[in-house]
Amino acid sequence: MKKSLLRFWEPLLAVIFWGNSFIATKIALRELNPQTIILLRLLLGIILLVVFAFYTKRDFSISLKNHGAIFVLALIAVFHLWIQVTGLKFTTAANTGWIVGVTPVFMVILSAIFFKEKLFRNKILGIIIAFSGLILLVSRSNISNIGFIEQKGDLLVLASAFTWSVYSLINKKISLKYPPMMTILFLFVLMAVIITPFTVTRQSINAVIHLSLIGWASILFLGIFCSGIAYVLWAKSLKELDASKVGSFLYLEPFVTVFSAWIILSESITIMIILSGLIITSGVILVNKK
Repeated sequence: MKKSLLRFWEPLLAVIFWGNSFIATKIALRELNPQTIILLRLLLGIILLVVFAFYTKRDFSISLKNHGAIFVLALIAVFHLWIQVTGLKFTTAANTGWIVGVTPVFMVILSAIFFKEKLFRNKILGIIIAFSGLILLVSRSNISNIGFIEQKGDLLVLASAFTWSVYSLINKKISLKYPPMMTILFLFVLMAVIITPFTVTRQSINAVIHLSLIGWASILFLGIFCSGIAYVLWAKSLKELDASKVGSFLYLEPFVTVFSAWIILSESITIMIILSGLIITSGVILVNKK
């Protein structure tokens, strides 16, 4: 019984780390541009995963055929992170947490369009409910208030949710022979290679050199805990527990983000924000219900 409960702490801890990643990113954005944050996060994640791979005696052999598919995923993932982190410059961490939560809804819609998967009534209802909550959140309960200039942060984060659904569906359909952790490691390496030419400038290097203590704390948290430990815990959980049980922990991520944003960033959390988030979450749960 105790061992079973202990296993549930692993996905919970991963979700807590990921939920707080938006808060750490907001803090890092005070001193660094989005590209630099992403590159530093990737480099720290790579170092941790390489150490763990050596410790567990993983196979580092490379298949060029598999790497072609991983390169495509890396391109999508880099673009996804770039627009998400850029969006965070113009919106709150709390809003970001709720908006990112609609990713499964986009996945269902894209699966129906491109893979002809059936849309049952509960999924259609869930999509309607989730997007109703999303409109309520982005418009600040005033639909006429939606505009690209005013709400560009929310819209960029929404676009990042869409790109992640594209990434997830492509990842689901392609066949990779690497174990999950090695796939993540190779993915991070290729992402770092892709983003480095757009990141390493005199200005970005100077910003890193003069990064404050709290800035470094944020980057270390993003790289070590969010891009390293959380992925290892999640992969371990998927191996030991049912995927549906592990996946259900993701519903907690927006709540972790909202609470942490309130405590750490002193973001104003209104009843309307909570209501919008609950509507979004209800729709997402309905979409995922079998």
